Amino acid sequence: MRASDAERERIAKLVSAAAGEGRLSIAEADDRLERVYTTRFRHELAEFVADLPAGRPEAPRPARGLDRFPVRLRAHAAVAAVLSVVLILRWIAMDVPFFWPAGPMFLLWGSFLLHARFVRNGGGVPPWVHRATS
Repeated sequence: MRASDAERERIAKLVSAAAGEGRLSIAEADDRLERVYTTRFRHELAEFVADLPAGRPEAPRPARGLDRFPVRLRAHAAVAAVLSVVLILRWIAMDVPFFWPAGPMFLLWGSFLLHARFVRNGGGVPPWVHRATS
């Protein structure tokens, strides 16, 4: 099957990028580029990039899920969740008409939210602390 201009351009870009990265000398890149543009068939194009990496190295992927948060913040959330479950189970075991775990859970999760805000601001001085300027 004959090679298209778009296929030749794609291979030429790979060869040019390899020369820019220092993987090929300028003379070798020029020779390959000249031969790429005179190539007639698709299967012949593969030989020009066979000894080169398939593409650029992968960019680091953004963190997903819980990996976006620091370990100390995940640990804080885990402790708050476990204590909340314990408080709710304790409330279920008691025969009390009002939901008394609301107060301790408010403190647990409030401290977690403050911690998260502190971490988001870079872990420096908390936003509610104002330094005296002199």
